[in-house]
Amino acid sequence: MNKALFAGIGVAAVAVAAVFFYSTERVVSAGAANAPGAPSPALAAVATREPPVSVTAVKAQKRDFDVQLEAIGTVTSANSVDVRPQVSSVITRVLVREGQFVKAGELLFTLDTRTDETNVAKAQAQLARDQATLADAQRQLARSRDLFAQKFLSQAAVDTTLSQVEAQNAVVVADKVAIDAARVGLSYGRITAPGAGRAGAINVFAGSSVQANTTTLVTITQLDPILVSFNLPQRNVGDALQSLHAGGGKVTALLPESKAMLSGKLQFVDSAVDAGSGTVKVKAVFDNRDQALWPGAFVNVRMTVRTLKDVVVVPQAAVLEGPRGRVAFVIEAGNKAVARPVELLQAVGADAVVSGVNPGERVILDGRQNIRPGATVVERAGDGNRRAAAASGAASASAAPQP
Repeated sequence: MNKALFAGIGVAAVAVAAVFFYSTERVVSAGAANAPGAPSPALAAVATREPPVSVTAVKAQKRDFDVQLEAIGTVTSANSVDVRPQVSSVITRVLVREGQFVKAGELLFTLDTRTDETNVAKAQAQLARDQATLADAQRQLARSRDLFAQKFLSQAAVDTTLSQVEAQNAVVVADKVAIDAARVGLSYGRITAPGAGRAGAINVFAGSSVQANTTTLVTITQLDPILVSFNLPQRNVGDALQSLHAGGGKVTALLPESKAMLSGKLQFVDSAVDAGSGTVKVKAVFDNRDQALWPGAFVNVRMTVRTLKDVVVVPQAAVLEGPRGRVAFVIEAGNKAVARPVELLQAVGADAVVSGVNPGERVILDGRQNIRPGATVVERAGDGNRRAAAASGAASASAAPQP
């Protein structure tokens, strides 16, 4: 009986002590929370649960920005000619190799010209005979005039002899024209390059019979300079024409397989918009001394239509689509992340022109997916700057002319 009584008294004492300790703790906590300058319990709890977020940031730059149009282009030759004979004959010599670069007027093939050589010789013999006849007629005219002066011959006889001389002189002129015509036919036996370029596949050999204006001997393709054809939407026709009238806008071509960036100039804008696609065909000319561009290849094309002066440029990846529009997180005083509403004015490649961010402000690039407005951030030095430098370098390489 005494043991049970003592056990009950002990349990009651422990319970009273627990209640007293809990009440005292609450009073102390409430007093600390109500102290001047102390954060609210909710913010203190958030601060306790959320450590600073590690991010990378880049500075917004103020600079000139090229507005560019992008398209898929096809490389085309500025001049490609199928070389065909102008007379039917037999090939006697092939003086060009497949893949050889030739100059304008360089001899490529020779044909069997024995028939044409005979025609030239025949025309020359006819000329010699008619010239002899003319010389005799001229001597007769001279004697007739002497006799007329001595009153041994009438004027009518002199006029007749003069007519014979003039007729024979016309015959000689006709003979010379016949010789020129025969020589033209003879010249067809020498087939030369119509222009500078690269020889393609050769389809004939010595001894091959060829037909006039039918048989293709070889194709000469001009590779330098070379053209890139691409289509632009009709809404950009005005920009393209303005660029063309200004001397030809800057156009860059990117080869997907080699990542080589080449610089060219706008040369042509078609006169009509394709009704089926709603696009207009344009062409740009490129120097191709290194033969980086090959006819028929596909390239990614960027054409600069105008330049925006002194605008704020940030990485395009730093601009987020939010429920109320586009925002960018900016690091303000105290390393606090603030969601800044921005307007996207232009975007090309990795760069974007925006309004709403001041030059020099640090814009968060990596880690923004873990940030809430007002969160504290810790900036990782170097990473964001290196990425921004790489993006700016790529954009500069696309706009810089190649040597």
